Amino acid sequence: MDQPVNKHSVDPRALERRAAPPLMSLLRPQSFETVDRVAQATAARFTQGISPHAQMSAWIDWAAHLAQAPGRQLELVMEASGSAARLAHFGMHNLVSDKAERPFPTEASDRRFSDPAWGTFPYLFFEQAFLAQQQWWRKATREVRGMRPHNAARVSFLATKYLDVFSPSNFPWLNPMVVERTHRESGANLHRGFEHFIEDFLDAATQSGNSGDGYEVGKDVAATAGEVIYRNHLMELIQYEPATDNVMAEPILIVPAWIMKYYVLDLAPHHSLVRYLVERGFTVFMISWRNPTAEDRDVEFDDYRTAGVMEAIEVVNTILPQRKIHATGYCLGGTLLSIAAATMARDGDARLASVTLLASQTDFSEPGDLMLFVDAAQVAFLEDMMWDQGYLDAHQMAGVFMALRSNELFWARAIQEYFLGEREQATDLMAWSADQTRMPYLMHSQYLRGLFLENRLTSGRYAVNDNVIALKDISVPMFVVGTESDHISPWRSVYKIHLFTGNDLTFALTNGGHNAGIVSEPGHPKRRFHLAVRAPNDRYVSADHWRERAKVFEGSWWPAWASWLERMSAKERVSPPQMGAPEKGFVPLEPAPGSYVHER
Repeated sequence: MDQPVNKHSVDPRALERRAAPPLMSLLRPQSFETVDRVAQATAARFTQGISPHAQMSAWIDWAAHLAQAPGRQLELVMEASGSAARLAHFGMHNLVSDKAERPFPTEASDRRFSDPAWGTFPYLFFEQAFLAQQQWWRKATREVRGMRPHNAARVSFLATKYLDVFSPSNFPWLNPMVVERTHRESGANLHRGFEHFIEDFLDAATQSGNSGDGYEVGKDVAATAGEVIYRNHLMELIQYEPATDNVMAEPILIVPAWIMKYYVLDLAPHHSLVRYLVERGFTVFMISWRNPTAEDRDVEFDDYRTAGVMEAIEVVNTILPQRKIHATGYCLGGTLLSIAAATMARDGDARLASVTLLASQTDFSEPGDLMLFVDAAQVAFLEDMMWDQGYLDAHQMAGVFMALRSNELFWARAIQEYFLGEREQATDLMAWSADQTRMPYLMHSQYLRGLFLENRLTSGRYAVNDNVIALKDISVPMFVVGTESDHISPWRSVYKIHLFTGNDLTFALTNGGHNAGIVSEPGHPKRRFHLAVRAPNDRYVSADHWRERAKVFEGSWWPAWASWLERMSAKERVSPPQMGAPEKGFVPLEPAPGSYVHER
């Protein structure tokens, strides 16, 4: 006989079925991975995106191999003993004679001890004691047989940066300049320095910044007259007003990096590359990238090509139909332009007249000191932080660049402003460097992995639309500029474009750094550059041999580039084009510099 059914009873098996899905969902591998990413992202906020594992693994590799190298250990013991003996002899000799020869010379690029006051006792001894330690650590952190070269370079770099913290120049009571100034001003310099410190602390807390004081965007910098003629979700396209009665037939399209605002190429009028080109009779277009937010987390690297470079080319061709374009890319913008140009060449798109790359890398096998911060562990750590935030914050990124040149960008500035009481005079370049941007999560992850870690572009593994591209397909002439003191895009790395192309290539090597070497207007003092041309059938010459053979010119490289652009253009000049193309829907939206450059 069937038992009566209680409508309020619950079938245990049904209960189990209902309870199981939530429990199983918690046990999915993705859930555990999410917990890991949250933990890493939390840690990254405290370390400003620097992976502790990436640093520790390098030190462990060094220490483990050094522990198994008794010969190197003995060498270091003898080196320490010898250094101590030379230092003691120098100290004793210096007590009776002020002409004792320094046993540990200062490097020419090290300006911490350049003031004559460091030549007096006891400050000279402080300097020599520090330089002795610095020399010993450089020998101690040389690559040990069996080590990974990348770890050896990282350990040497980190040891130098850690040691720099203890430089006597950073301690006011060991720095003769601070001691003398404090005595002369009865401590007034320290009072001013404390006020400067409070100002900077409040500026950092509010993220307002004061490095750009006196330079207003659109008035003092980014002030070349023009109009925003196109805007999408990623960029604005600026067309600059003509400054001559006739112009070159072919326009110039500039693709800046989106790591910073575009106007490093349009600083104060006498420093503006854009103004220089316009006054030489070129029609110039400039991309101004939007400053991304967390909502742009899924913007891809290729979106910058399609919605940036390619859409800009479409607009320029609409305004100037049947005109080829001189495409120019700076820094990361040049890397992107290389990818776009190779893709266009692959697809038979012949709208480019030439390609110019300014301090831009295409091969990342030897990218310089910046690579010391990039390995699989560091990228994963950074990815988790960006995954959590949706972007890489400008201040987190600025810390890496400051670490590359900490003596000049941090310690020297701190001594000058907080102990000597002198505010550094603001410049247009400083105003630009303080106007920082963010980087979308997905884009920056793809950039770090695809280019920095895996070097796909020059190894035949970089695909666009599921089809691999090659730089050797670019047949239009190229003009490439490297800068001698570049910590971001070392000139020998930039020079490697010779290995992966077979076109007519003009290479210029200018003195200066990543930014100052490019912003090198005519009349800038102490500027010079090497220049040489590689014809399509010429054999490869190594970077150092190229520099030995290349002709040296005094002054700015800008006129040489402008003359080259003129040779690459049609001989006859034409009337300046109208601003935009209203009849085709491209009406001027607002005056330059536009809206995106003002986004915080």
